[in-house]
Amino acid sequence: MARSRPLTLILAGALAAGGLLALTPGAQAADAELARNGGFEAGLDGWTCTAGSGAVVTSPVHGGAKALRATPAGSDNARCSQTVTVKPSSTYALSGWVRGSYVYLGATGTGTTDVSTWTGSAPDWQKLSTSFTTGPSTTSVTIYTHGWYGTPAYQADDLSLYGPGGDPVQLPAAPTGLAAGSPTSTTVPLTWSAVSGATSYNVYRGATKIQTVTGTSATATGLTASTAYTFQVSAVNAAGESPKSAAVTATTTSGGGGGGDQGLPAHALVGYLHASFANGSGYTRMADVPDSWDVINLAFGEPTSVTSGDIRFKLCPVAECPNVESEAEFKAAIKAKQAAGKKVLISIGGQNGQVQLSSTAARDAFVTSVSKIIDEYGLDGLDIDFEGHSLSLQNGDTDFRNPTSPVVVNLIQAVKTLKAKYGAKFVLTMAPETFFVQLGYQFYGSGPWGGQDPRAGAYLPVIHALRDDLTLLHVQDYNSGPIMGLDNQYHSMGGADFHIAMTDMLLTGFPVAGNADRFFPALRADQVAIGLPASTQAGNGHTSPAEVDKALDCLTKKVNCGSYQTHGTWPALRGLMTWSINWDRFNQWEFSKNFDAYNWS
Repeated sequence: MARSRPLTLILAGALAAGGLLALTPGAQAADAELARNGGFEAGLDGWTCTAGSGAVVTSPVHGGAKALRATPAGSDNARCSQTVTVKPSSTYALSGWVRGSYVYLGATGTGTTDVSTWTGSAPDWQKLSTSFTTGPSTTSVTIYTHGWYGTPAYQADDLSLYGPGGDPVQLPAAPTGLAAGSPTSTTVPLTWSAVSGATSYNVYRGATKIQTVTGTSATATGLTASTAYTFQVSAVNAAGESPKSAAVTATTTSGGGGGGDQGLPAHALVGYLHASFANGSGYTRMADVPDSWDVINLAFGEPTSVTSGDIRFKLCPVAECPNVESEAEFKAAIKAKQAAGKKVLISIGGQNGQVQLSSTAARDAFVTSVSKIIDEYGLDGLDIDFEGHSLSLQNGDTDFRNPTSPVVVNLIQAVKTLKAKYGAKFVLTMAPETFFVQLGYQFYGSGPWGGQDPRAGAYLPVIHALRDDLTLLHVQDYNSGPIMGLDNQYHSMGGADFHIAMTDMLLTGFPVAGNADRFFPALRADQVAIGLPASTQAGNGHTSPAEVDKALDCLTKKVNCGSYQTHGTWPALRGLMTWSINWDRFNQWEFSKNFDAYNWS
């Protein structure tokens, strides 16, 4: 998404074009080339590029046989950087050759004024140069080059930092203070104290390195419930890796606090029943829902106003649905479904039911009114189908692990209250759109500079906070634009590839907005179902039964995968969700019959 370039950079570019920038000071006798592998002849050795954006190419090059090619994507500007040891109170010349649109060269951590220069257009190799003086206590600086959001790949070559060399980098000390936070059934959060001189940290589970981070926290993911794990951390800089820290042991939870199966079969079929309205699919009575459906979501409970939190549910009026059953018949049919092992939930929201719990009063009204519906109809739990503008993130709310936006915080608190009220058998499901979940791999809220859609990724803090209470997440893999997968390629709805890529993201986890320090942990396979439309009339992105089977084959058996390579195999994938039971009936039950016939073994 486009952003305005900072005025200071535009002015700098204008000054450079006019030849008004100060000339680089002459090199002193003791000066030396300090940039390591500035010509990229040794690949990316010495350089770190964000989100895997950088690669070494043999054409085009400025000098030697190789050059850097880096590709911006989403909220990542393809920044490649290197930390260099310098002397305090010394002057340095930074230069490099670049090619492309909006390419930047700069230095941070100078201890005085950080510098940068850029070109708006370099169809052929163009030299960028700047200089800086280090502060009285500065012993290292970071030099970098990057592109701009939404622009094509750029090239850089022969990057140089010239000036007095600093004292040799010392190996960092082993980190101290390693501690484990509150585990979930699949994750353990870790924190430790900063180490002087460290530029990054390696995180180990047992003898296996599982992450490298730049901050002093990390979350170990993909763990097994009720299992003890041992972790250690080491510090890293240009001199190498420190000894490992003292070990800490943490045991994951059982995952039974509402996030278990609540009596569901190993592979379940979830469907929405148009209970409060009619459309072209026609009204289907509860008693006429086939046994194929394991979870039946009543669509929809809707608010009296967008911000009231007061949710109401009524059966479709006779004038709209001539064949609607009576309230007594409806309640009796629900009990019969439950006696047969089925779960019946109230789904809140939908396309027309905007719900914004922007106040504590709305939060409390939500709890009271949803409880009343559950009690009146004897339901098993709640499905959250907040769409449109129900969830969004305020400016500055950038960490999904610690949300601050009232509509998000109040929803989390409301659901936790309902879970506490109804106990371990309470079934909780969610049906967000891809915009609110997988898009978070590229964009999160309004972004660090503002200007993005504040709804991007807005379900992530809700899912994360409730992951141990969550029975099923079935993202709507329909009515969606192209979404970038973990292969950094865009995937479009309608075929097996889209469902494979979108589901792989949920079962693997991903850095939110490309930030490796803010990693959204994987969900358990038994918590995930794939959401699809039941027919071509039900929504954009209908997927044929053959393509549905291919997606299931790939995710559960690692066969029929096509070009996308998953990060695991998940035979415990819970199943499928569809909009809707009514549309499946309209389509001669094609969707549910295909599910029933699928061979999961």
